[in-house]
Amino acid sequence: MARRTLKKKTKAKAKPVPQDQPFVVKKSRIAGKGAFATRDIKKGERLIEYLGERVTHAVADARYDDHATDAHHTFLFNVNRSVIIDAYVDGNDARFINHSCDPNCESEIERGRVFIDAIRDIRKGEELNYDYAYGRDGTETEEDETDLYGCRCGTRKCRGTILEEISKAAKKRLADKAARRHHPKHTVSRKAHRHD
Repeated sequence: MARRTLKKKTKAKAKPVPQDQPFVVKKSRIAGKGAFATRDIKKGERLIEYLGERVTHAVADARYDDHATDAHHTFLFNVNRSVIIDAYVDGNDARFINHSCDPNCESEIERGRVFIDAIRDIRKGEELNYDYAYGRDGTETEEDETDLYGCRCGTRKCRGTILEEISKAAKKRLADKAARRHHPKHTVSRKAHRHD
């Protein structure tokens, strides 16, 4: 199951979480609801902590099966190898910040807590977003890339998926691995496709 993953860790002094939330939640053209700045926001400003029930990966997998429902659950945030934050349970408005391939925010994990920080100046009224960079487990097909995990950010830098960005060579290896897993009787030796 794909989940939001850590974009960047920092060991700098922790920034304070603002007393007044600098955004409101309303309908978004990207997906469902989104978070929109209620004032100008400066680069580097901490916007909100991502809250929700802290569960194990096994619990998250049991609760949500992307392939069984033909939908991904974007309220899950991968904190580390043993903890997932499920913002659907006891979550806050951070869960409504949508994905973008050309984001204006980023996620920061500090001492097991997840925060959303601005990575550039953001104008009042602008939608907040960050790159979800959903982790890959190697079972994603090309159809999953664009259908199940398709991106609708509409930016010039859109890569078409909310899955983490990977090189073309790595993408081919993952696709080959997925094809062999889904169709073991139809695998073809790599040597048959080599063109030296």
